[in-house]
Amino acid sequence: MLPMCPDHGDRFDRSLWQAYVSANKIFADKVMEVINPEDDYVWVHDYHLMILPTFLRKRFYRVKLGFFLHSPFPSSEIYRTLPVRDEILKGLLNCDLIGFHTFDYARHFLSCCSRMLGLNYESKRGHIGLDYFGRTVYIKILPVGIHMGRLESVLNLPCTSTKIKEIQDQFRGKKLILGIDDMDIFKGISLKLLAVEQLLHLNPDLLGKLVLVQIINPARSSGKDVQEAKRETYLTARRINVAYGSPGYEPVILIDHPVARYEKSAYYAVAECCIVNAVRDGMNLVPYKYIVCRQRTPLLDKTMGIATDSPHTSTLVVSEFVGCSPSLSGAIRVNPWDIDAVSEALNLALTMPEPEKHMRHEKHYRYVSSHNVTYWARSFLQDLERACKDHYNKRCWGFGLGLNFRVVSLSPSFRKLSIEYMVAAYKRTSRRVIFLDYDGTVVPQTSINKSPSPEVISVLNALCCDPKNTVFIVSGRGRNSLCEWLSPCDKIGIAAEHGYFLRWDKTSDWEATTVVADLEWKEIINPVLRSYTEATDGSSIEIKESALVWHHQDADPDLGAWQAMELMEHLENVLANEPAVVKRGQHIVEVKPQGVSKGLVVERVISTIVNGGMAPDFLMCIGDDRSDEDMFESLLKSSSSQSASVGIFACTVGQKPSKARYYLDDTSDVMKLLSGLATASASPKLRPNMQIQVSFESTA
Repeated sequence: MLPMCPDHGDRFDRSLWQAYVSANKIFADKVMEVINPEDDYVWVHDYHLMILPTFLRKRFYRVKLGFFLHSPFPSSEIYRTLPVRDEILKGLLNCDLIGFHTFDYARHFLSCCSRMLGLNYESKRGHIGLDYFGRTVYIKILPVGIHMGRLESVLNLPCTSTKIKEIQDQFRGKKLILGIDDMDIFKGISLKLLAVEQLLHLNPDLLGKLVLVQIINPARSSGKDVQEAKRETYLTARRINVAYGSPGYEPVILIDHPVARYEKSAYYAVAECCIVNAVRDGMNLVPYKYIVCRQRTPLLDKTMGIATDSPHTSTLVVSEFVGCSPSLSGAIRVNPWDIDAVSEALNLALTMPEPEKHMRHEKHYRYVSSHNVTYWARSFLQDLERACKDHYNKRCWGFGLGLNFRVVSLSPSFRKLSIEYMVAAYKRTSRRVIFLDYDGTVVPQTSINKSPSPEVISVLNALCCDPKNTVFIVSGRGRNSLCEWLSPCDKIGIAAEHGYFLRWDKTSDWEATTVVADLEWKEIINPVLRSYTEATDGSSIEIKESALVWHHQDADPDLGAWQAMELMEHLENVLANEPAVVKRGQHIVEVKPQGVSKGLVVERVISTIVNGGMAPDFLMCIGDDRSDEDMFESLLKSSSSQSASVGIFACTVGQKPSKARYYLDDTSDVMKLLSGLATASASPKLRPNMQIQVSFESTA
């Protein structure tokens, strides 16, 4: 609920949020007192403790942590209005496994992660997973079950049999509809009463034969909304009883006092129909309990005067907004706001043929009895163990302050590149090749002005002027932009459009790749891209000499992602027999010639240098995005054909999963490293002759 006005729910109160945080901290302190983090698993339950995982993860980086939400997760349109939305999402993402009752609830959570944190999910061998700073956070969809043994033991109590006889005598000759709900504004009790009123109005023959027994559990709070819901319920029930009742007959009976478990079980066993009409609810196990009680026990059959071999029956009317609804395929699902539809559903339930009632009951009972609370707990814990099995195979670092804390989990061989170590290795070598990315590496990704700063130009020129150095910018951008930006660097090499065009220095001519020269497919896909651009507000097309790129960064996140997947499939079908490949990137879909990649640029440059009789003894590549992974792969692959004395350094920008073995934190770290190398090049002790390749990364 959005508190549009003070009477419509409480507005966000920062002091109450601080109290919530404090309560979670108290739980965290207690867990830390007793936990053995290497052996123990922690399973956190429900919305009361949604930031507890952050406190635990901050204390133990490798804590084995699961969370299960027993209430609905709101849609992103509602959730995004919460001032502390990021803190709660990040709290849940500090878990290893997050459980939801239904896919709807999980879908809302995933949509919030996508829209607010830019995280995308994928299915990994049947399991939904979110990649969060190197950790995979798994999502599990599993409705909770009931404790069969406990319920069946209550059915066999003598007091239950006594209560059943009492109910049978009280309602002899009448059809009993049962409702059991908490008193709050979400349970739809008044809507249920209106449906019964409509049913009696349209079916006068049911007068005197139909009774709704509504058991009201004690309210969990006493706010104005609860009092209003209670007042409306009593007024509606009184109106119905006055209009359709008679001496000795009330069509609606409200039981508004604490009711023992055995009494509820007795009502379940006798009722012909059970209705759950909530407008919003978590799981709601009332239908499950009703099904088990209608299955009865031999003792209960004897008490009720029913033959042991007689078929068991039950009918359910369930709101489609209740968590148990998807698992009860034999129930009559209704929209609780549609009074006419609920009335018709009740009439259908009461007039349904006995064989169909039996068939639906058997189907439900098989599900409820096999998917009990033991099955639910065992299944969740098995998945939690699987989600945590790689905890000690990776190195972990903690980042972020307060509730923004998260753990970055990476391969043990992945470590930060030491500037001092690199400069020392640089000085010891005599023939060096260095590959650098541009956007997000030399220039910040968020920079609006993509022209290199004077500092960048100065460092690149210093590296290029060393006789032993060859510097290349390898980029997905067009060659015109690269030429303009890097015009002050006379000796720098440029590989544009992922290496489709290559130039060794400013005086050299552009060389086009010999892999493919047929670009007729561009004319084929142009209309397709224009069609998707017109249909997706915020998207655009980037036209390159050798490639076409569809951008959806400024489109609605969900719409852009859906359209990108559809466009991928569309283009793959259209280009099935063409020499082009379709690639999905961060907010882009790119179509480029087959056999063109940054990795091939690396191989081409290195082979040219080797064939010239000057085998390199120092190879370095720095980049920040997916296309640079091809460079890392080619560089590491070339190490197998090089002598053991060759220093090979593949480095990504930012701590994230990568084929590179090293990382630097950001562009400022990259510039510190390059400045150190440039200073070493200017040293008179240095021997001449080194080669450096710099990669200029495109938005693609």
